[in-house]
Amino acid sequence: MELQSLIALLTFAFASTVSPGPNNIMLMTSGANVGFVRTIPHMLGITLGFSFMVVLVGVGLMQLFQQWPLLQQILQVLCIGYLIYLAGKIALSKPSRHDCAYKPMSFIAAANFQWINPKAWSMALTAVSVYNVSGTWQGVLIVSMCFALVNIPSVSIWAYAGQKLQRWLSCDQRLRGFNITMAALLLLSLVMMF
Repeated sequence: MELQSLIALLTFAFASTVSPGPNNIMLMTSGANVGFVRTIPHMLGITLGFSFMVVLVGVGLMQLFQQWPLLQQILQVLCIGYLIYLAGKIALSKPSRHDCAYKPMSFIAAANFQWINPKAWSMALTAVSVYNVSGTWQGVLIVSMCFALVNIPSVSIWAYAGQKLQRWLSCDQRLRGFNITMAALLLLSLVMMF
């Protein structure tokens, strides 16, 4: 891949991973509720899970969807249901100064979430179809590695921003309002994806 194409790919990867979406809203929520360090498994799950998704999409998973369009519709229904479930969990988590009821997403859960995240699918399909100009598996690996590289600072920004809100959110009423707002934004991000 030539330098100009690589710079374009890195720019796209950073812009798409740092922009608001389900992953970033949940990271900010986690950072605000449990802090940056306890959010690290969630951040790593997103980074590695999405990179793995790009590889599988690039080596032919989309051919399955072209052969059986019903699979893509099933994925969309699962995505909608899971995002509604997550928004409900975020909105209903009860603030407590001693033992926060909010449970951060685990590494495995965050990695698996990429498969039903509409923004992740959109990003993976765009990246593979536009930036893998060679059309080879090596090109797919380069796209995947670029996303892994830029995803680390992108997800860190959101978790850190959430952690910085912790002091302001130390009041139970503010934390409850924040969680409800983040749940609403998560649902809004779903609407915007469709």
